[in-house]
Amino acid sequence: MRDTIRTLHPEKKQGVNISREKYEVIRNAILCVLQAQKQKEMTFMRFSRAVEKEVNGSFDGSVMWYVTTVKLDMEARGELKRVQNSRPQLVKLA
Repeated sequence: MRDTIRTLHPEKKQGVNISREKYEVIRNAILCVLQAQKQKEMTFMRFSRAVEKEVNGSFDGSVMWYVTTVKLDMEARGELKRVQNSRPQLVKLA
């Protein structure tokens, strides 16, 4: 049986089961991107593209889908924050 993780959602919606290995790859890329930022916040699109660049084609699957899923999980776990009332959406480390 594959090693999976059940993701959480900040609005208490049902999460999804994903590969723990893929989760860790995306989570580490997210942390790397946000920790490297001089500003505290990034727009979601800029953030997503930076994560995509960080995994640099070595990821099997839709990077954008995994970024969104892992980002929501990290928000629910208190590792990331979405800046309230921001348009476009801004993301930062908690």
